Amino acid sequence: MDILIHPTYFPSISHFVALTQSERITFETADNFQKQTNRNRTYIYSPNGIQLLNIPVKHSKLSHQKTKDIQIENDFEWQKQHFKSLEAAYRSSPFFEYFEDDIRPIFEKKHTYLLDLNFETFDFILKSMRLKLEYETTTEYIQEVDTTIITDFRELANGKKDTSEFESYTQVFDDKHGFINNLSVLDVLFNEGKFALDYLKNQKIQ
Repeated sequence: MDILIHPTYFPSISHFVALTQSERITFETADNFQKQTNRNRTYIYSPNGIQLLNIPVKHSKLSHQKTKDIQIENDFEWQKQHFKSLEAAYRSSPFFEYFEDDIRPIFEKKHTYLLDLNFETFDFILKSMRLKLEYETTTEYIQEVDTTIITDFRELANGKKDTSEFESYTQVFDDKHGFINNLSVLDVLFNEGKFALDYLKNQKIQ
């Protein structure tokens, strides 16, 4: 299938289920930025349960700002906080150490634009899964989609509207809090390693 989808921060499992099962990918980059969406946030499984990792962005006086123009607020070290959170969450997972040297550099530099960071996290996941996906980006906002040609998955960027349910797999702290559904794809990667891609290809978005 051909899909239209948003680039997000370490995308959710539902995002990657759609991506790995698509034939052609178009990323929406010309939309107006919406707060409190996965454009600048992701969710992981911490020792205390689900945890939000949020990227601070610079505020503008403009009422509408294009996502591609959104700049990251780097006045405080949110990168270190995020990486420490990932370590606390996944240090004891089967595959965190295997990917640690590749993911650490993402948190050691300061990106100016949110979109650049999101695409770097996307490329990290592709590399980690040894997956090749060709994609293109929009140059203007696509308001209406011909659903006979392309599947619109842009709503997946709004976690509150994403009701996808997936098969359970072993998670680090599931003995404390049970299985937590549809976290960042990092959760599958660190827990399933080389089997993560097979897992994603076998899931369905409801």
